[in-house]
Amino acid sequence: MQPIKYYEPKTLDDAVKILTTIPDAAIIAGGTELLHVIRQNCLPTFQPTALINIKKIPGLSYIKEEGGTLKIGPATTLVDIANNETVKTKYRALAMAAAHVASPLIRNMGTIAGNICQDVWCWYYRASDNQFNCIRKGGAICYAIGGDNRYYHSIFGGPRGCYAVCPSDTAPALVALNATIVTTKRNIPAENFFTELQPGNVLEKGEIVKEIQIPTPPATSKSAFMKAAIRPSIDFALASAAVWYNISGGNVTESRIVLGGVYLTPKRAKAAEDFLKGKAITGETAAAAGKQAVIDAIPMVGNAYKKSVAAAMVTKALLA
Repeated sequence: MQPIKYYEPKTLDDAVKILTTIPDAAIIAGGTELLHVIRQNCLPTFQPTALINIKKIPGLSYIKEEGGTLKIGPATTLVDIANNETVKTKYRALAMAAAHVASPLIRNMGTIAGNICQDVWCWYYRASDNQFNCIRKGGAICYAIGGDNRYYHSIFGGPRGCYAVCPSDTAPALVALNATIVTTKRNIPAENFFTELQPGNVLEKGEIVKEIQIPTPPATSKSAFMKAAIRPSIDFALASAAVWYNISGGNVTESRIVLGGVYLTPKRAKAAEDFLKGKAITGETAAAAGKQAVIDAIPMVGNAYKKSVAAAMVTKALLA
């Protein structure tokens, strides 16, 4: 085990300075993702020599509404988000998503910033001691294509040869709610925050998530999140769906439907959004929208069933 230096900066600016100065430094808050990666030694290009603990920096854990915007601090725990009455009432998809992350122990420790910053999940990519030097790590092939691709792999193709999926439950909800990720350098629409490339997001060296901002939705809008997993109390999603839609005169005027667990990033289902426009939410239209959400899916042999699961999650979320 290699020695790791440990820092407890007093401010976020101090954390940025340390992160920028030390080439192999990493940010830690809840640590539920980072410590797993370090212990598994699964990523040969990621071996941090220093950990920067931001959880003790004052003022990074909060949930508040200001000027028509919900603001969430990066160190806010998932359990606090799931239990917050304002979030449950006005931003329901996010509360439901946070409540579905892993186990209660993880939700007590894990933070919102950590949840959206985690890398993709695939048992070949995450195998201990780099047993599979896959294409995402710079190798020649994606082992999932000819291997076990039943659960945590894309049904919408594998750009650049990788079929791993974004594991974050809160990510689809944030995209559906049109959130903005505020960092120490810039403001990034949640839809543009996630990337197919390693490490799964657009953060640059020395850049830290500073706040999550969500515009207060109209009173005529609704949102929800649904997730299917092998073990619902702890596992990553086989497929999930976060939906938001606005109603006028009984019909949908606009919507955002986002799939999780089925692609390298949260996947906007724009065909389903277009289908819903001008229609009332009924069992029939919700089911049809679910089918539209996966109309362009191209699953592999082992995970073809996920197409039906994803469609069902969209239907259930719309009706919820």
